[in-house]
Parts: sequence; C-alpha cells; structure tokens
Amino acid sequence: MAPYTFTQAVADVKKGGDLEAAVSKLLVELTDDERLSMLDGDIPYWAGQQSMITDRYNRIPYIMGQVERLEIPGIRFTDGPRGIVMGNSTAFPVSMARGATFDADLERRVGDAIGKEAHAQGANDFAGVCVNLPRHPAWGRVQETYGEDPVILGEFGMALTEGVQKYMMACVKHFALNSMENARFRLDVECDDDVMREVWLAHFEKIVAGGCASVMSSYNSVNGEWAGENKQLLTDILRGEWKFDGFVMSDFVFGLRDAVKSVQNGLDLEAPFAQQRDMVLRDALKSGKLDIKDVNKACINLLRKQIEFTAKCNEPVPPMTVLACDEHRALAREVSQKSMVLLKNEKVGDKPLLPLENVKGKKVAVIGRLAESTNTGDRGSSYVHCTKVVSPLEGIKAQFPDCEIIHDNGSDAKRAAQVAADADIVIMIVGYDRKDEGEYAVPSVAKDPILETLFPPTNGPEDEHILALFRGTTGEDTSNTSLDVGAGGDRASLRLHGYEEELIAAVSAANPNTVVSIIAAGAVLIENWKHKVPAIVISWYSGCEGGNALADVLLGKVDACGHLPFCIPTSEKHLPDFDAETTKIKYDRWYGQALIDKLGVKAAYPLGFGLSYTRFETSNINAKSENKDTVEVSFTVKNVGDRAGRFVAQVYGCPVPVNPDYPARQLLGFKPVDLKAGESKDVTIVASLRPLQKWDNGKWPLRSQEAVIEVAAFSGDEKAISQKITLGN
Repeated sequence: MAPYTFTQAVADVKKGGDLEAAVSKLLVELTDDERLSMLDGDIPYWAGQQSMITDRYNRIPYIMGQVERLEIPGIRFTDGPRGIVMGNSTAFPVSMARGATFDADLERRVGDAIGKEAHAQGANDFAGVCVNLPRHPAWGRVQETYGEDPVILGEFGMALTEGVQKYMMACVKHFALNSMENARFRLDVECDDDVMREVWLAHFEKIVAGGCASVMSSYNSVNGEWAGENKQLLTDILRGEWKFDGFVMSDFVFGLRDAVKSVQNGLDLEAPFAQQRDMVLRDALKSGKLDIKDVNKACINLLRKQIEFTAKCNEPVPPMTVLACDEHRALAREVSQKSMVLLKNEKVGDKPLLPLENVKGKKVAVIGRLAESTNTGDRGSSYVHCTKVVSPLEGIKAQFPDCEIIHDNGSDAKRAAQVAADADIVIMIVGYDRKDEGEYAVPSVAKDPILETLFPPTNGPEDEHILALFRGTTGEDTSNTSLDVGAGGDRASLRLHGYEEELIAAVSAANPNTVVSIIAAGAVLIENWKHKVPAIVISWYSGCEGGNALADVLLGKVDACGHLPFCIPTSEKHLPDFDAETTKIKYDRWYGQALIDKLGVKAAYPLGFGLSYTRFETSNINAKSENKDTVEVSFTVKNVGDRAGRFVAQVYGCPVPVNPDYPARQLLGFKPVDLKAGESKDVTIVASLRPLQKWDNGKWPLRSQEAVIEVAAFSGDEKAISQKITLGN
C-alpha cells in the first residue's frame, strides 16, 4: 500500500478534515531516521558554510527537514526584516523606521508585499518578525526592531505577521532578552519572573496569541540556561502558559549547546544546517539518552504548521517580476516618507526653514560622506540586495526642480563651509553606516573559542579554510563575505563622529539655512550641536526609495509625520549601564522613557516626539474601561494649521496612586489620523491595559484601580488631554 503523504494530508485538511488527525497519520509513516532528519537542516554543515561565506547568505531558501519520500517540503527559510534577503527584493526602511510611522496598518501592507516576494522565491517561512526590546540604544541590531516599548513591538510585530501569513508562515525572533550584540554568544541575562513577562516577553505573547507560526530562539543565556534549550522559555512559558502550537527553531549555527537537551526542552529545529544534532541524536536515541517521544513532539510541531499553512495559504505563486516592482517601491517610499522625524524646525527670518518652498532656480549644497551612499543598513543577516537604491543626493537631484545641486563629501570642513556659504540652502547628511552599528560579524570563534566545539569535524582543506575564516587567521579580505571583519556590532558612541560635529559647526556658521538629516537606527545624542542649526530630521536607514522620500519631506510634498519610537536622552548618564563585552547582566524594567521619568529628568526628545508642518488640537476626551484588559478612549482632533497633516494620537495610562516600583506613565495604544487643513475628526482608540497590570503567579491583576488616561502627541506632553477613570468599570 502506498504511504500516506504530505500532499494527501493537506488535501484532507482542505476538505475539512481534522488537522491533528492528519499530522498523526503522516507521523506514523516516518521512519526514526526520517524523524531525526526533520529536526535540523538538510545541507551538511561545512558545505552550507562554504556557500554562505563564498557565495551569499540566504540567496535561496534554506531547506530544513524535507522528506522527499513522503512529499514533506520542510521549512524553507528566508530572512528579514527589512525585506526578503533572497534574490533582489525590495529594501524597505528598517524596522525602527517603520515603527516611527506609528501606523500598524501600513506595516501590514509591508508584510503583504514581503510575503508576495518570499512566495515568488520559494520560501514558506519568513523569519523577519524581530521584536527584541532595546535596553540601550547602543545595541548593534537596534535597526531590526520597532521601538523601545512593548506595545509598539506587539502591534507592529502582529501587523507584519498578519501581512506575511496570507502567503506563508512567519517567525518571531529572538526569544528572548536578546539586545546586546558583541557578547551575544557568551552573555547570560538575569531577569526576575514578573519583569520578564511584563516587559521583555509581553510583545512576544501578543504575537504568539495572534497566530504566528514559528519562533526563533536567541543566542544568549537566560537565567543560566541557553535560550535554545531553555525549558522555562520554550516549554513552561511558550507552550505551557501561552499554549503555542507552532514550532521553535534555533538561531543559526550557534543557537544551541546541547543537542539532546535542546530536543527535550522544546527546541524543534536546529537551523540552518545538519550540525550538532546530526552528530549526536542517532546515537542518543539508540542509547536511550533521547526518547523517541521527544523527537515525535518536535516532528508533530513541524508537520502541524506545514500542513496547516499549505492548506490555508491559497494565494497563487506570483511571478518573479513582483520583486522590487513599482508597486512595492512606491510602498517603500510611502513608508519612508511617514517615518522621517522632524526634531527641530525653527524660523529663519519670518518662517520655519522647513518645508523648503520656492526653491526653483536656487543653489542647493548637499554636504556629507553619506549623501551618495546607498545606505540601507547593516550587511548582516538582514541585508536586502535591492538592485536600485536611491541615495539622498540622487533623490534631491531628482525632486528639486531646476536647482543647481552641489555636492561636497565633507572631508574638509573649511572647504565644505565655503561651498555652504555660496549656496542658498544647505542639506547635510550625517550619521552612521554598517561599520558603525549592525550585526556583529567579526569571526565568531576569535573571541569565543568554545564555539568551535559546536562544529562537526572538518574533512579536507576546504573545510579547514572555512574554519580558519571563523578563527580570523587567514589574513584574507573578507569584506565581501558574511564574515565582514570589523563591521557592525554595538555602537561605540551615541554621538555623531567628531569630524561630523565639527562639520556641522563650520557649515551652519557659513549658512543659517542649514538642514541636518541624521541617518541612524537608534537614539543619537545631539546636545553638542543642535542649537547651531534651525532644522533637524531623522531620516533612518530609509530603504530603496529613501532619497526620494527625504526630498519629498524636505519640500513639503508630504507632511513631516514620523514620531520617535524611543526617547532620546540629553546624556549617557540617563541610560542603563552598558558594557558591550560583559558576560553577565541583569535586566529590569528601567530603561528608555521609564528610566528618564524615574530619574526625574527631561528627555531631549521624549518617546513619541515628532513635529509636523501643521498644528493640531485635541478635545472632548471620553475614556471608559468595562473590563481589566482594555480602555476605550474617544476624542476629537482638529488640524488648526493651513496645510494637510497627520496627527499621531498616543494614549498613555498613569496609575493612581503612583507606585515607585513601576513606571508612572506607560503607552497603552496609538493611532495615526490624517486631516486636511481645518478638518476635525472624532477618533476612538481601544487600548490595552496590559501595561498597567502585573504578573502574579500566572494571573494578571491591575496594579491600581484608578488611572489618568491621556491623549497626547508624545510622552509627557503638557498639552495632553486627560481623564481620571476607574479601571474595569
């Protein structure tokens, strides 16, 4: 009799058959060897590394757990999150920029586009839902997450998941407490149970509850146990408390330390190659060290989601022409436009410098080393190989009508000042690139020799050469490989390079009509020079259409409507301690805006801050809470300026009385509102009360029965409208 196949299982589920029955029926057909083969990658380790280093990371899907005999496709992995890493896909603005839009519906559209491009290239699992909380803005991969607040992370992570999962499975990462880069392979993070659930896992819980198919564990250790084999995280919390029924994969190559323990404690898949598990699981199964029941659990989790999503994702496979198509590039431009944050816009003469008006025929100086750069972010695992990226200089040249555009790279401040003095308008492009922040790609075993024990034995000179690259002992130039020596990692400074601060001083002294555009992913301290220029814009790593979007914002073709998804302090003293090379750290609830408030100091720019080219007024707040989980907040917002704009309404909760053990003010929800000049709209936001609850041995009571509910333009907004209410009534 012919075996029951994956194709038949999918057909049965499509006809209304029971999913669990189909999974069980297919599992029976698998031999023990086939079951073990489902638990790691299909490519032998050294061959996979050879391809990754000498060719390109994730050029095609990484296939894990395919069983051809039974037509099981396996997990076909593609990375993110700024787009699809495979092929020549659309490079969207980095996640932090997308968080600055405060527009979850827009992120859902990004997810839809990403899902289509991944589907066209043969993937079935997109591992680009990155929602790690940045405890400190120096974290090298801060560009891959959406902001400092669990509510922002939960809403955006869920929106991206929903968009992608029309076409395939999505994977949320990195689980958990992963927000340091240089030390990620040796770091143990200590965190109390209540703080972990209330702060560091809250957004993961929301995304899991929303149906995310898979979870990727993190490299670091949590409370003394590596995350890839951490029973508390993977079994007790994820499956026990949250009832997660998807599969868990490791982070790549170094994501687990004990192959048998990882299976027993809830890690279903070792990614992306045949590595540690391939070396030990067969013998462990034979000796009784590993029980087939644990293997079966992992196989069931993997089969369940493959069958479920193949059955329900009925979208046709798009043609390859969908990659970086005009529609997706237009979406990237829209996202970039809505992400840019106007920090400062003072008057020059009788009106604010921005937007730039009546520029036809004027001389515009574009100054800075990054002006010509196609700077979409780091070159690590999230790098998207988009064929055409519009630089700031290209965008300005294309969008400024009949202007004389002069570029100076800023390498000589005196020369740049002379160029600026001769111009009508100066646009400075400053900030960071992949060498300043990003995924830490220095050869891994150079600093952590113990990692070498995780590799299979080498077999020949090619394998030995790859190992030498990991050790950093070849002396070769690896700048065009995935081992980009010296690039990325945690930021060494939260300030601009010294020569850029000097350049700003020289140029702004030569021409008062100076705009500074900052390319970065996290907070940049600008106290040294912000008083010297009238206008400052954070333009982020802005994707393939970033140059055009910057020009659109500067010219006022669209409103400046991005808002900070984090706070910017005035000093490093107002941040948690940060030792990039530490091996032990404790995470608590005090970082970002919460720490600023606890210290009793003011942020340079608070969480949610962002100026507009118009002005708004809010009124008529009506807040009511009929259960302990949500509050419904209605209000009126009016555009009282003379041009169209976007108001980002933010709902904050302030428990009464204030408890010094918790933040005094917390973000509960948000919503962007588009308004024409003079227009008013009535708005309702149903916001979460989870930030005002506490974890108490599995229960979530409110910390206080009363709270002041605010509708504000940013955290601590003195013009916020507010109402004191009883929660849950």
